[in-house]
Amino acid sequence: MKKIVTIIGATSSGKTNLAIQMAKRFNGEVIGLDSRQIYMGMEIGTAQPTKKEMDGVNHHLIGFREPSKPISAGEFADMIKAKINEIHKRGKKVIICGGAGLYYSAISKGIFQGSISDLNVRNHLENLYDENPMKLYSRLKSIDPKYSDIVHINNKKRLIRALEIYETTKKSPSENFKNQKTNYSSNISLFTILLKWNKNNLYDRIIQRTNMMIKNGWIDEVKMLMKKQEKNNIDFPAMDSIGYKQIQAYIRGHATLDQIIEEIVVKTRQFARKQRQWFSKEIIDLFVEMDGLKNKKIDQILHDLLRTLV
Repeated sequence: MKKIVTIIGATSSGKTNLAIQMAKRFNGEVIGLDSRQIYMGMEIGTAQPTKKEMDGVNHHLIGFREPSKPISAGEFADMIKAKINEIHKRGKKVIICGGAGLYYSAISKGIFQGSISDLNVRNHLENLYDENPMKLYSRLKSIDPKYSDIVHINNKKRLIRALEIYETTKKSPSENFKNQKTNYSSNISLFTILLKWNKNNLYDRIIQRTNMMIKNGWIDEVKMLMKKQEKNNIDFPAMDSIGYKQIQAYIRGHATLDQIIEEIVVKTRQFARKQRQWFSKEIIDLFVEMDGLKNKKIDQILHDLLRTLV
């Protein structure tokens, strides 16, 4: 069975760059595993790789979906499976790359039995969230303390989904995930690489990337999305993402540029910490210590992987 290289790690850890280098070495194509990079019109704020950065490597499941259309882990897992088959038929290798822990779990372990959605329950929870987010978060904490540790109160979508799971299955998310059926394990065999950074070095990278995103036009990107929402009288749930909420506040005159940059950095650091917590519980085939990593060492990693995976 062919093993599929899957690069995971916290935000700003260098996953995209390594995936592209691997794809070029292995004659491969990259499939994104990111819950926000899937959206069109959000290229800068979700750090989607540019054409220049892709360097001729085909990328899939990036910038393909309207920000008005949320996606479930199960739906995304099905898309990944379909893309894997397409790429293999072309005789290419597959490299999956991203930092979405829930999506990674969906392709590595499968979706739990009874993973259903109830729009009535969801709408009710959304109304409750709009009234009092802390009340819903406290409820999740009482139901599932373990899972609440990796769900931020500002992550409306994940918080509501966790409580929707409980309401529809009468079991906590952690219990459901523990008992999930491995629907995909017989079809997808992963070779998982986790990129690790010293915490302080990773935080410095987050600061640098945030400032670069602002410089590259993130504010104008948000303005365009806001205009599109208003013009079409439509809601973009994806705009609840880190950074987009803060920039909207800046555009409306509710905060200064320095204030929102500081808040974006803080929230991104918190998100990175939750990613590290999530991935610390996964089975990892190869840990790559990224601090001080030189190109020569990356070449050695690629060489060793080539022998393992061919």
